[in-house]
Amino acid sequence: MEQKKKLNTFDIFSLGFGGAVGSGIFVMMGLGIGHTGKSIVIALLGGCVIMLLAYMYNVVFSSMFVLSGGDYSQKAMVFSPLLTGVSGIFTVLNGFALAMYSVSIVSYAGSVFPGILPYTKVIAITITTLFFASTIKGSKFIAIIQNIMTIVLLFSIALFIFVGIPKVKGGFFTDGDFFLNGPGGLVSAVAIMGFACQGTTMAPVAMAKDTANPRKTLPLAIIMITITLAIVYGLMGVVASGVLPVEDVAGKTLSVVASEIFPKPVYIIFILGGAVFAIATSLMGGIALLKYPVLKVAEDGWLPGIFKKTTKQGYPWASQLLFYIISVIPVFLGFSFDSIISLIMIPTMLLCACCNFYCILLPKKYPKQWKESVLHMPTPVFTFVMLLSVGCDFLVAYNLFAMLTGKEVVMVFLIVLFCFALALIRIRTGAVKVEDLKNAKARIVEEALNDPPNDIISVKGANA
Repeated sequence: MEQKKKLNTFDIFSLGFGGAVGSGIFVMMGLGIGHTGKSIVIALLGGCVIMLLAYMYNVVFSSMFVLSGGDYSQKAMVFSPLLTGVSGIFTVLNGFALAMYSVSIVSYAGSVFPGILPYTKVIAITITTLFFASTIKGSKFIAIIQNIMTIVLLFSIALFIFVGIPKVKGGFFTDGDFFLNGPGGLVSAVAIMGFACQGTTMAPVAMAKDTANPRKTLPLAIIMITITLAIVYGLMGVVASGVLPVEDVAGKTLSVVASEIFPKPVYIIFILGGAVFAIATSLMGGIALLKYPVLKVAEDGWLPGIFKKTTKQGYPWASQLLFYIISVIPVFLGFSFDSIISLIMIPTMLLCACCNFYCILLPKKYPKQWKESVLHMPTPVFTFVMLLSVGCDFLVAYNLFAMLTGKEVVMVFLIVLFCFALALIRIRTGAVKVEDLKNAKARIVEEALNDPPNDIISVKGANA
C-alpha cells in the first residue's frame, strides 16, 4: 500500500541544510584563507555554486525520476560494471577522510587543553577506535547523540556570526589581503573549500520516495539549500578572515578567531560544544552511515569473501575492521589535511564527471521524463550546463592535483589504479557476476520509468 508522501519543500530544505552544514567549515577555513586571504568569502560563495554544478547529475536525475536508492540508484543507471566496482571500492577508501576529523578534534580541544597536543596521533587514533566501537550497539543511541550535537553545532555557527560580524576590522574589501596569491590562490581555495561546500544534494535525493511532488520539490529545495549555505558560509568567512590579520589565521583553525571574539567561558563552550561536536558528528556519521554500504561492497563481491562476515546480531565486523584500518593509516603516517582532501576529492570528482557527462544523453533516451522535468530547457542549453558541470568536476580535481607534492601525486595514482585493478580482477575471476550487475541496473531503470509507489525495491548490484 502506498504511503502518503508528506515531505514538502521546507521539510527537505531543513533536512538537507542540516546535513550540508558540518565539520568541513571548521576544518578547512584556515587552509582556504592561507591560499586566498580575505577573498575566502568569494571562494566559499563560488565553492557552493561549483559544488552544486559538480553534483548536478543529482539534481537532473531527481527532476526526471523518483528513485528509492537516491544517489546509489542514479549511479547504478550510469556506470558500467567496471566503474561500478571502482565506485564501490572507493566507498571503502573514504575512510581516509575520517582521519582528518579525528585529528581536528584533538586540534580544537588542544586550544583549550594544550597539554594534549604532543599526543595528537595517539589521541586521534583512540577517538577513532572509540567511535567505531560505539557503532556495535546499533544506530538508535547514535542518532540521539547526533541530533543533540547538530543542534549545538547550528547554535555555535549562529553565535560565531552574530558576535563576530561587529568585530570585523574596517576596509575588509580594500586592503592588500584580498585576492592574496592572485587568481590561482582563489581557485585553489575554491577547490579546497569544495569539501566543506558539498553535501547539498545527497540527503534530498535520498528522500525522493517520501517527498510530495519530488520532481519539483527536490530541485527547488536543493537550490534553496545551496543559496542559504553560501550566505551562512560567506558570513563565517568574513568573521574568520576579518577580525584578525590574515597571517594570524592562515592555516589555523577557527579557534584562533573564536578566542578573540568570545569571552573565555563562551570560547570554551564554542570550542568543546560547537567545533568539537561538529567534527565528532561528521566522524560518527561517516562511520555509521557507511557501515552497511561498505558491507554491500563486500557482499557484491568487490572485496574478498572474509569481509562479508558478520556477528550473530548482524554487525559487519570484518568490513568495519577494514574500514577502521584505512581510517587510521593517514593519522599514523601524519598526512596533511590538504593531501587527505585530495586523496578523497580527486577520485570523487572524476566519478561525478562521468555521471554529469552521461546526463547529456538523458533527454534523448527518456524524452517523456525530460519533457515533464522542472529543469526542461532547450537541448543546446542543457548540454552546455552539463558540460559546464563536467568542467567544474575537472577544475576541482585539477587544482587539488596541482597542490600535491610528488609523493602525494604518486599516492593518488596508486589509489585510482588500485581501484581499477581490484575491480577488474574481481570481475575476471568471477567473484563478481557481471550478469547480476546488468540485471540490477535493468531493475533500477525499470523502477525509474515506472515510478512505483513507496515500497523500497531491494537491488543487488552497483554501488555508489
